[in-house]
Amino acid sequence: MRLVAPFFAGFQLRPNPLDPNSIQLEWHEKGSDFPFLGHQMSDGSLRFICLATVLLQPDELMPATILFDEPELGLHPYAIELLASLMQQTAARHQLIVSTQSVELLNQFDVHQVIVVDREDDQSTFKRLDAAALKAWLEDYTLGELWKRNVFGGRPR
Repeated sequence: MRLVAPFFAGFQLRPNPLDPNSIQLEWHEKGSDFPFLGHQMSDGSLRFICLATVLLQPDELMPATILFDEPELGLHPYAIELLASLMQQTAARHQLIVSTQSVELLNQFDVHQVIVVDREDDQSTFKRLDAAALKAWLEDYTLGELWKRNVFGGRPR
């Protein structure tokens, strides 16, 4: 979390004073003992915390497949890089299915990890990228740049 928000010092969990049957998440800034509540953190920071929590949970608690729909929303580009790294680590042990419209997130993955979805004849079609066909392109461009240029589909026509 400190890589995404350098001012962040840590979390504290305590019983909610208004409801002793629930736990309240508090956080602290470096150099301050004043506790902040979750709603006092930016949306992007909260989203990153939630995503990291899912990706870093113990294997025995993690489902076999996890779906993420546009996890990059509200994240700083550097946080997207960190998120992709966590996804790569988790994907070594569990299946992740991630939909994205983020060039930054797509750039963190390899050709063999990407499936492009297009809409053709009133239905979705799924295709894996052809690494051999893209090899020359990838010498000069990133996957995200190729996607923006519509080299392999996945864009409105």
